[in-house]
Amino acid sequence: MSGTPHIVSDVMTRDVVCVHRDAVFKDIVRTMQDRKVSALPVVDGGGRVAGVVSEADLLPKEEFRDSDPDRYTQLRRLSDLAKAGSVTAGELMTSPALTLGPDVTLSQAARTMARARVKRLPVTDAEGRPVGIVSRADLLKVFLRDDEDIAEEVRREVVAYLFPTHADTVAVEVHDGVVRLGGRVRDRSLVPVVARLVRAVEGVVDIEFRLDQDDDPDLG
Repeated sequence: MSGTPHIVSDVMTRDVVCVHRDAVFKDIVRTMQDRKVSALPVVDGGGRVAGVVSEADLLPKEEFRDSDPDRYTQLRRLSDLAKAGSVTAGELMTSPALTLGPDVTLSQAARTMARARVKRLPVTDAEGRPVGIVSRADLLKVFLRDDEDIAEEVRREVVAYLFPTHADTVAVEVHDGVVRLGGRVRDRSLVPVVARLVRAVEGVVDIEFRLDQDDDPDLG
């Protein structure tokens, strides 16, 4: 199959704002407010991503501003207490930074975000320098793909691949991202394979089958 999955560089935000390790607390907050973001990549002197500073990293300063935590809280929230006393991005950031390459597929990016429980990740080049940032919302853009574009890819990359001599026996319709396959096929054992390949097409929400088995030996 020749189809190529959409990759992170297709959907990422290229105008990414970063802060340096020595950026001070107020400047970090101001940058977040001005750019309407909740996290910023932190770069070192060479321009490489060293970490990420988020609102969660900044909040302990307010949380513990006028409190005197007991011993149990001190032990349980040691990292947060350290951040409460921190001033620069280098001290506040979560490091090492979890990043993605621009050629990572959207499904791989989604798995990485889900496992790390993060809302966005910096995208870096081979040298670790930022080239963009990708968010959960960016990954969902594929579901806005035009229905006919999805249908054409399913016909070309799935139906024609599995039924090369009789692709015209399988009808493909797409409505709101739901793929409907109908017609007659020689071997229904291929249905699980069809399902797996169709689900791999970017923008597919679900699949519905109306495939009947035909005993005609010429169908394959």
